Amino acid sequence: MTARQARSPWATLLLAGTLAAAALTPGCGVIDASVDTRGNRVDQEMLSNLVPGVQTRSDVSALLGSPTATNVFGEESWFYIGGVTQNRIGRKDALIDQEVVAVRFDQRGVVQRIDVITMADATRVQPVDRVTPTPGNDVSFLGMLLGNIGRFSPGGAASRQGPGAPGL
Repeated sequence: MTARQARSPWATLLLAGTLAAAALTPGCGVIDASVDTRGNRVDQEMLSNLVPGVQTRSDVSALLGSPTATNVFGEESWFYIGGVTQNRIGRKDALIDQEVVAVRFDQRGVVQRIDVITMADATRVQPVDRVTPTPGNDVSFLGMLLGNIGRFSPGGAASRQGPGAPGL
């Protein structure tokens, strides 16, 4: 009996599965974690074309595109938020770099000033772990189902007569 004939079907299946997993592993990002640019990255060349006191909202929109976010309260501001993330296996993507360009406008819609905020300027915020209570009862799914028994009329909506009733 040769070595080829002595191999069991399970050993062949295991070998084929191992080879398939090895071939597909690079596509999963295990070997090389990908680095992705996200959001609206504004480079210094584009920023150098903006002159406070000269350009308007339409000029900024034509040069930088639509803002990622706008200020709702206080002075009118447009924010261009961009970042670079790195894929981490089994975890949330890591934020490697982030930059926010804040373009502030006056009442006439003319650029007042431009601020560039980097990760070095950021303040780390620690979220609170407690849960905000909500009013009402803590009812299970089964309790909700059983609680609705007897609340509806036997004929349903079709038994109503008058304006807006089906068939009238």
